[in-house]
Amino acid sequence: MRTLPTAVTLLLSALPSYAAEPGLSVGFASVDVSPTLGEKPVFMAGFGQNRVATKIHDPISARAVVLADGEDKIALVSIDVVGLFLPSVERVREQLTGFKFVLVSSTHNHEGPDTLGLWGRSPFQSGVDPEYLKKVVDGAAAAIKAADAARKPARAVIGSTSGDDLLRDGRLPIVKHDELVALRFDSPDGGKPLGILVQWNCHPELLSSKNTEITADYVHYTVKHLAETHQCPVAYFTGTVGGLMTSLGVEVRDAAGKVLKDGTFEKSEQYGRLVGQLADKALGSATPITLTPLSVRTKRILVPVDNVIYKLAGSSGVLNRKMYAWDGDPAVMDPVETKDTTKPVAVRTEISYLKLGALDVAVIPGEIYPELVLGKVQDPADPNADFPTAPIEPAIYAQLKSKHKMLIGLGNDQLGYFIPKRQWDEKAPFCYGLKSAQYGEINSVGPEAAPIICNTFRDLVAGK
Repeated sequence: MRTLPTAVTLLLSALPSYAAEPGLSVGFASVDVSPTLGEKPVFMAGFGQNRVATKIHDPISARAVVLADGEDKIALVSIDVVGLFLPSVERVREQLTGFKFVLVSSTHNHEGPDTLGLWGRSPFQSGVDPEYLKKVVDGAAAAIKAADAARKPARAVIGSTSGDDLLRDGRLPIVKHDELVALRFDSPDGGKPLGILVQWNCHPELLSSKNTEITADYVHYTVKHLAETHQCPVAYFTGTVGGLMTSLGVEVRDAAGKVLKDGTFEKSEQYGRLVGQLADKALGSATPITLTPLSVRTKRILVPVDNVIYKLAGSSGVLNRKMYAWDGDPAVMDPVETKDTTKPVAVRTEISYLKLGALDVAVIPGEIYPELVLGKVQDPADPNADFPTAPIEPAIYAQLKSKHKMLIGLGNDQLGYFIPKRQWDEKAPFCYGLKSAQYGEINSVGPEAAPIICNTFRDLVAGK
């Protein structure tokens, strides 16, 4: 149970005294990429089909951070949408020059416009408006350019804390990734902070399925709280949200002690503030961190698509995504494009590992389960699992050797859920004595995705 304190403690007076980091500079910027309503239907993503937006409640934003170490610069941008496919990311990158790496991620907002195609008027019609998708792509590039232009010399502190009571795991076994990570950038000569980067692991879906007002959900209120409290720009990034890490069903009370209901802006606002206060707590015990030099490793791979719905959506044009012939090798350099989904097919995606000085960052192209991040895959597996003897995947955080770690999900792509193969549960009899399959497999490309993603990331960190 969480309640909102009657007053917010300002942290500006507690800024630590520490030296500037030579070469480090940072810039923040935000661009409004909200859709225009009235001219044509705007289909909202994240729940069922044909949910048409009726109002803009708060902006859909692209929030960018640009870091430079004196030689190289990288860009990180997060957009309040359900996800972006790799081809959209590439269109952002085409508009930028001089960057060592550009990361485009999404908050995975379930209350914004459809940017993938799955939530149109019917299951056989894409919900993507190409003009709006172009606005999102152009806005992300514009935010990065503005953040680059705003760069100033900086020093940084990092803090983390847990928020177990702000998360609910919607799938057995219960495994939560309840760590919030916050970075604050300060000018070397003191004064107001230059900006805050916060990363939290939760679906922005509190407004639920009946809402028809465009909103960034609780993320809007988290950013608003931090921006007002610290008097600086804020960028929010989503992390480990598979499993399902959700705020639906979390008990949240208002100042009078009243339990707030899912599907209401009152709960979304209160929850967002509580996440903001969790970031305040993390920053209250933050310590200086070196973020240079900027090192990046990236690998393009193929991931097989076994999901029949995704195959049909791809072949019918509902999902605007190229598919390639799959021969069992994720590392094929020149895959052969195909439209024949009756044979094994795959999509091309990207995995990245960032070493920013003393901070290790995993960039994962979808919604990874906490078990795969924290090394908590069920062992032994439930005997009713579809692949109970499948090898346990190498945990993402076990590969990261720095003291400070962060994971950015939906990074440069959105392939849905990455589920531990030995926990895959699509066929009866079902695990844990359940009478039906759990949610997750229906929005995953397939059971081989997690092994390929985790093994590729292990090799990437090892320099293979």
